[in-house]
Amino acid sequence: MSGATSEVPAILLDRVGKSFAAGGQSVAALEDFCARVAKGSVTGLIGPDGAGKTTLMRLIAGLLRLDRGRIEVLGIDVAKEPLRVQAAIGYMPQHFGLYEDLTVRENLDLYADLQGLAQADRPERYAELLHMTGLGPFGRRLAGRLSGGMKQKLGLACTLVRAPRLLLLDEPTVGVDPVSRRELWAIVDSLVRSEGMTVLLSTAYLDEAERCGAVLLMHQGRLIGQGAPADFTRPMAERSFRVTAPGVGKRRLQERLARIPGVLDALIQGSHVRIVSESVAAPSLAALGPGFETALISPSPARFEDGFVALLKKGGRTAPPESAPPLPQERSKRPPAPSRNLIVVDHVRRRFGSFYAVDDVSFTVEKGEVFGLLGANGAGKSTTFRMLCGLLPPSSGSLRVAGYDLRRAAAAARARIGYMAQKFSLYGDLSVNENLRFFASAYGLYGARRRARIAAARAEFELGPYARASSRDLPLGYKQRLALACALMHQPDILFLDEPTSGVDPLARREFWRRINALAESGVTILVTTHFMEEAEYCDRLVIMAHGRVLAEGASEDIKARFQSAERPEPTMEDAFVGLIERDERERVAA
Repeated sequence: MSGATSEVPAILLDRVGKSFAAGGQSVAALEDFCARVAKGSVTGLIGPDGAGKTTLMRLIAGLLRLDRGRIEVLGIDVAKEPLRVQAAIGYMPQHFGLYEDLTVRENLDLYADLQGLAQADRPERYAELLHMTGLGPFGRRLAGRLSGGMKQKLGLACTLVRAPRLLLLDEPTVGVDPVSRRELWAIVDSLVRSEGMTVLLSTAYLDEAERCGAVLLMHQGRLIGQGAPADFTRPMAERSFRVTAPGVGKRRLQERLARIPGVLDALIQGSHVRIVSESVAAPSLAALGPGFETALISPSPARFEDGFVALLKKGGRTAPPESAPPLPQERSKRPPAPSRNLIVVDHVRRRFGSFYAVDDVSFTVEKGEVFGLLGANGAGKSTTFRMLCGLLPPSSGSLRVAGYDLRRAAAAARARIGYMAQKFSLYGDLSVNENLRFFASAYGLYGARRRARIAAARAEFELGPYARASSRDLPLGYKQRLALACALMHQPDILFLDEPTSGVDPLARREFWRRINALAESGVTILVTTHFMEEAEYCDRLVIMAHGRVLAEGASEDIKARFQSAERPEPTMEDAFVGLIERDERERVAA
């Protein structure tokens, strides 16, 4: 990795240490952390959940006190002059405090007051910010009525009301669609180029980390890698391969490849599985065993993500060596659905006043299928989910789930559904055990059956060490595990996942999808929304929505093929998604 330079850095971190009290013990969040962040560039801060990224951001911003070491920001000692540091920087935390009952303009006024921006300077600065973020036409709209991407851009504008020399962004693109992510990055790039601003940005999206001038890779509160993204990719040359096996399901192929000795990573990409090897030698496909005689292997270009995974696994962060088995399902006591299509959406509309959030949407989902529902923020995905859960009636059209018409038998359908919400929706004041007991009882489980299901959930999701911990204080990856365990407590036939991996790191996402794939192989039907385009590759089929309508439906490889060209012979799922959204916007403008 590249070494330190003689230039005075924007941020100097010298043997930084910070601990917190938890459960009567002292837990180190950062330990002997040393790094330098160069001026006038974008530096990415990446690492798994619980690595200490947010703690480090708050220390740099002077919002937490150091236990050990030294931090200098723009040449200022943070411990000695935190207010001076705060006057020179901008900090946008993960949950930025917009006031949803105020308009866009009123939010800007509030933050201008807090940051001491003179009235005379506001019109010009507001005009710059509203133009840069594309929020100019929405100055009088309530913040609560903005899409997720627009809210993030407003949060960034509020942070930038008084132009800072250093900008700290803690996962600014979590929960927003790829189009909005590209727009946010265009803003950040413009700030660096035009204003010479220094940006430190934490992210769970490794394709974003590749856009940074340098990255800091954290693990368990320590720095385990620092340098340009290419420095992480270069050692992975000739260690990545593409495996296909005609006639073999991609989930089965991935599960078997992940168990071959020497394979660090196995990731579904459309109709093939991409693997990363511990060495430059391709693994022997003979280890796949009987039934995989059609398997073929070919080289694949190295990616930054390969280096990330390799370093973390070298540091002790590993995925389960075997496929994660699903919780035992006992559906034999229930009457089977009369059709193989467990979900049928037929010409459904949902109107709010004169606005159609869902406009003539139709699709079907078969038993045991993983079906993706994709779209930009505000496309109508969550409204569709709420209708399918029986929580919101359609204005017109019909919805059938597990053979039940939701207009007539919503309660019976809900008994066959498990639901995992986009935001952690369990009870934060209850412990892990208490949440498991509550949801088991809510789903009608009592006595020995309830005890058995809770014990199985604790064992399968490795929640035992956290059994008495408050669920609010769990690391994000364990919150996700607990939410999924509760959603599966009553052994549903259908599992609805609304942005289930938003904000979690790539290894936690891999572990989560191993579980989901195992559930699908056992016959559970999965309906998922996601903004991670690579996760869309796990789906058997997809629907992509915009403005309440379906733009495309089919397998990921078929949708990507629509955007194949001489300049882009192998388009990614994100290329296809952005292409569809931009084409729809052009058609709407032309109309």
